[in-house]
Amino acid sequence: MTGMIGSLRGTLVERGLDGELLVEVGGVGYRVQAGPAAAAQLGDVGAEIRVWVHHHVREDAQVLYGFASRDERVTFEALISAHGVGPALALAILSVHEPLALRRVLADDDVAALCLVPGVGKKTAARLLVELKSRLDLPDADIAVALAAAGGPASNGSAARSVRADVRDALATLGYGTDEIATATRDLPHGDDVSMLVREALRRLAAGR
Repeated sequence: MTGMIGSLRGTLVERGLDGELLVEVGGVGYRVQAGPAAAAQLGDVGAEIRVWVHHHVREDAQVLYGFASRDERVTFEALISAHGVGPALALAILSVHEPLALRRVLADDDVAALCLVPGVGKKTAARLLVELKSRLDLPDADIAVALAAAGGPASNGSAARSVRADVRDALATLGYGTDEIATATRDLPHGDDVSMLVREALRRLAAGR
Protein backbone atom coordinates (compact mmCIF):
# COMPACT_ATOMS: atom_id res chain seq x y z
CA MET A 1 0.00 0.00 0.00
CA THR A 2 1.21 3.52 -0.81
CA GLY A 3 1.30 6.08 1.97
CA MET A 4 0.93 9.87 1.97
CA ILE A 5 4.51 11.09 1.45
CA GLY A 6 5.38 11.77 -2.21
CA SER A 7 8.51 13.93 -1.93
CA LEU A 8 10.80 15.59 0.59
CA ARG A 9 12.79 18.82 0.35
CA GLY A 10 15.39 19.35 3.01
CA THR A 11 19.02 18.93 4.06
CA LEU A 12 20.89 15.73 3.33
CA VAL A 13 22.40 14.96 6.72
CA GLU A 14 23.83 11.49 6.10
CA ARG A 15 24.39 9.04 3.26
CA GLY A 16 25.00 5.42 4.25
CA LEU A 17 27.05 2.90 2.32
CA ASP A 18 23.88 0.87 1.76
CA GLY A 19 22.15 3.83 0.05
CA GLU A 20 20.15 4.94 3.09
CA LEU A 21 19.76 8.71 3.32
CA LEU A 22 18.86 10.87 6.29
CA VAL A 23 16.96 13.92 5.07
CA GLU A 24 16.09 16.61 7.61
CA VAL A 25 12.90 18.53 6.88
CA GLY A 26 11.72 21.14 9.39
CA GLY A 27 13.77 19.62 12.18
CA VAL A 28 12.58 16.06 11.51
CA GLY A 29 15.00 13.52 10.06
CA TYR A 30 13.50 11.07 7.55
CA ARG A 31 15.30 7.82 6.80
CA VAL A 32 15.02 7.18 3.05
CA GLN A 33 16.21 4.05 1.25
CA ALA A 34 17.64 4.82 -2.19
CA GLY A 35 19.52 2.87 -4.80
CA PRO A 36 23.26 3.64 -5.22
CA ALA A 37 22.78 5.69 -8.40
CA ALA A 38 19.93 7.80 -6.98
CA ALA A 39 21.81 8.36 -3.74
CA ALA A 40 24.82 9.67 -5.66
CA GLN A 41 22.71 11.93 -7.91
CA LEU A 42 20.76 13.63 -5.14
CA GLY A 43 23.61 15.79 -3.87
CA ASP A 44 26.35 16.11 -1.28
CA VAL A 45 25.95 15.76 2.47
CA GLY A 46 24.97 19.17 3.83
CA ALA A 47 23.22 20.25 0.63
CA GLU A 48 19.53 21.00 0.26
CA ILE A 49 17.96 18.30 -1.88
CA ARG A 50 14.60 17.25 -3.22
CA VAL A 51 13.93 13.54 -3.22
CA TRP A 52 10.91 11.88 -4.82
CA VAL A 53 9.50 9.35 -2.40
CA HIS A 54 7.46 6.17 -2.51
CA HIS A 55 5.96 5.70 0.96
CA HIS A 56 5.66 1.92 1.27
CA VAL A 57 3.23 0.82 3.97
CA ARG A 58 3.06 -2.74 5.26
CA GLU A 59 1.36 -4.21 8.29
CA ASP A 60 4.70 -4.50 10.10
CA ALA A 61 6.65 -1.51 8.77
CA GLN A 62 6.69 1.75 6.83
CA VAL A 63 9.62 2.46 4.50
CA LEU A 64 10.44 5.54 2.42
CA TYR A 65 12.11 4.74 -0.91
CA GLY A 66 13.82 7.71 -2.52
CA PHE A 67 14.53 8.64 -6.14
CA ALA A 68 16.30 11.44 -7.98
CA SER A 69 13.41 11.94 -10.45
CA ARG A 70 9.68 11.48 -10.66
CA ASP A 71 10.16 9.09 -13.58
CA GLU A 72 12.29 6.84 -11.37
CA ARG A 73 9.57 6.78 -8.74
CA VAL A 74 6.86 6.02 -11.33
CA THR A 75 8.98 3.22 -12.77
CA PHE A 76 9.64 1.80 -9.29
CA GLU A 77 5.91 1.79 -8.55
CA ALA A 78 5.22 0.04 -11.85
CA LEU A 79 7.82 -2.57 -10.98
CA ILE A 80 6.46 -3.35 -7.52
CA SER A 81 2.95 -3.66 -8.95
CA ALA A 82 4.19 -6.56 -11.09
CA HIS A 83 3.63 -10.10 -9.85
CA GLY A 84 6.41 -11.27 -7.55
CA VAL A 85 8.46 -8.04 -7.58
CA GLY A 86 9.18 -6.46 -4.22
CA PRO A 87 10.97 -3.20 -3.43
CA ALA A 88 14.42 -4.81 -3.20
CA LEU A 89 14.16 -6.36 -6.66
CA ALA A 90 12.67 -3.17 -8.10
CA LEU A 91 15.65 -1.17 -6.80
CA ALA A 92 18.01 -3.80 -8.23
CA ILE A 93 16.36 -3.46 -11.66
CA LEU A 94 16.64 0.34 -11.56
CA SER A 95 20.29 0.09 -10.51
CA VAL A 96 20.99 -1.80 -13.75
CA HIS A 97 18.49 -0.10 -16.10
CA GLU A 98 17.48 3.53 -15.55
CA PRO A 99 13.88 4.29 -16.64
CA LEU A 100 14.54 5.24 -20.25
CA ALA A 101 16.87 2.28 -20.76
CA LEU A 102 14.29 -0.03 -19.18
CA ARG A 103 11.64 1.20 -21.62
CA ARG A 104 14.00 0.40 -24.50
CA VAL A 105 14.57 -3.08 -23.05
CA LEU A 106 10.81 -3.63 -22.92
CA ALA A 107 10.23 -2.24 -26.41
CA ASP A 108 12.92 -4.58 -27.78
CA ASP A 109 11.67 -7.64 -25.83
CA ASP A 110 15.22 -7.94 -24.53
CA VAL A 111 15.00 -10.82 -22.07
CA ALA A 112 18.79 -11.08 -21.86
CA ALA A 113 19.08 -7.47 -20.68
CA LEU A 114 16.61 -8.05 -17.85
CA CYS A 115 18.54 -11.18 -16.89
CA LEU A 116 21.54 -8.94 -16.14
CA VAL A 117 19.75 -7.96 -12.93
CA PRO A 118 20.80 -10.20 -10.02
CA GLY A 119 17.90 -12.45 -9.07
CA VAL A 120 16.05 -12.19 -12.40
CA GLY A 121 15.95 -15.38 -14.45
CA LYS A 122 14.50 -15.99 -17.89
CA LYS A 123 11.00 -16.83 -16.63
CA THR A 124 10.80 -13.73 -14.44
CA ALA A 125 12.21 -11.59 -17.26
CA ALA A 126 9.62 -12.89 -19.75
CA ARG A 127 6.81 -12.15 -17.29
CA LEU A 128 8.11 -8.66 -16.58
CA LEU A 129 8.27 -7.88 -20.29
CA VAL A 130 4.54 -8.54 -20.55
CA GLU A 131 3.40 -6.89 -17.34
CA LEU A 132 5.52 -3.75 -17.47
CA LYS A 133 4.66 -2.74 -21.01
CA SER A 134 1.10 -1.84 -20.09
CA ARG A 135 2.12 -0.25 -16.79
CA LEU A 136 4.78 1.95 -18.38
CA ASP A 137 2.54 3.10 -21.24
CA LEU A 138 4.47 1.41 -24.01
CA PRO A 139 2.57 1.00 -27.28
CA ASP A 140 1.39 -2.38 -28.54
CA ALA A 141 1.96 -4.44 -25.43
CA ASP A 142 3.25 -7.74 -26.67
CA ILE A 143 2.04 -10.98 -25.12
CA ALA A 144 4.00 -13.11 -27.59
CA VAL A 145 6.63 -14.12 -25.04
CA ALA A 146 4.08 -15.70 -22.72
CA LEU A 147 2.05 -17.27 -25.52
CA ALA A 148 5.14 -18.79 -27.11
CA ALA A 149 6.21 -20.25 -23.78
CA ALA A 150 2.69 -21.61 -23.26
CA GLY A 151 2.65 -23.24 -26.68
CA GLY A 152 0.98 -20.46 -28.69
CA PRO A 153 -2.69 -19.66 -29.29
CA ALA A 154 -5.08 -22.20 -30.68
CA SER A 155 -4.99 -22.19 -34.46
CA ASN A 156 -7.55 -24.85 -35.29
CA GLY A 157 -10.62 -22.62 -35.06
CA SER A 158 -11.95 -24.58 -32.10
CA ALA A 159 -14.43 -23.25 -29.57
CA ALA A 160 -13.94 -20.39 -27.12
CA ARG A 161 -12.94 -22.95 -24.51
CA SER A 162 -9.61 -23.38 -26.33
CA VAL A 163 -9.07 -19.62 -26.30
CA ARG A 164 -9.70 -19.54 -22.54
CA ALA A 165 -7.28 -22.44 -22.13
CA ASP A 166 -4.61 -20.47 -24.00
CA VAL A 167 -5.22 -17.49 -21.71
CA ARG A 168 -4.95 -19.67 -18.61
CA ASP A 169 -1.77 -21.31 -19.91
CA ALA A 170 -0.20 -17.91 -20.65
CA LEU A 171 -1.00 -16.64 -17.15
CA ALA A 172 0.41 -19.83 -15.62
CA THR A 173 3.57 -19.33 -17.66
CA LEU A 174 3.82 -15.82 -16.21
CA GLY A 175 3.86 -17.30 -12.73
CA TYR A 176 0.30 -16.76 -11.50
CA GLY A 177 -1.36 -19.30 -9.23
CA THR A 178 -4.51 -21.30 -9.87
CA ASP A 179 -6.76 -19.10 -7.73
CA GLU A 180 -5.43 -15.88 -9.29
CA ILE A 181 -5.96 -17.27 -12.78
CA ALA A 182 -9.50 -18.38 -11.96
CA THR A 183 -10.37 -14.92 -10.62
CA ALA A 184 -8.77 -13.06 -13.54
CA THR A 185 -10.40 -15.16 -16.25
CA ARG A 186 -13.88 -15.27 -14.76
CA ASP A 187 -16.39 -13.60 -17.13
CA LEU A 188 -13.75 -12.46 -19.61
CA PRO A 189 -15.32 -10.93 -22.74
CA HIS A 190 -15.90 -13.20 -25.70
CA GLY A 191 -13.41 -13.18 -28.53
CA ASP A 192 -10.59 -15.10 -30.15
CA ASP A 193 -7.81 -12.52 -29.62
CA VAL A 194 -5.76 -14.31 -26.96
CA SER A 195 -3.30 -11.42 -26.56
CA MET A 196 -6.14 -8.99 -25.82
CA LEU A 197 -7.69 -11.36 -23.30
CA VAL A 198 -4.35 -11.91 -21.55
CA ARG A 199 -3.90 -8.12 -21.27
CA GLU A 200 -7.39 -7.81 -19.81
CA ALA A 201 -6.63 -10.58 -17.29
CA LEU A 202 -3.37 -8.85 -16.33
CA ARG A 203 -5.24 -5.58 -15.77
CA ARG A 204 -7.65 -7.37 -13.47
CA LEU A 205 -4.79 -8.96 -11.53
CA ALA A 206 -3.05 -5.59 -11.16
CA ALA A 207 -6.26 -3.91 -9.99
CA GLY A 208 -6.80 -6.60 -7.38
CA ARG A 209 -3.42 -6.11 -5.70
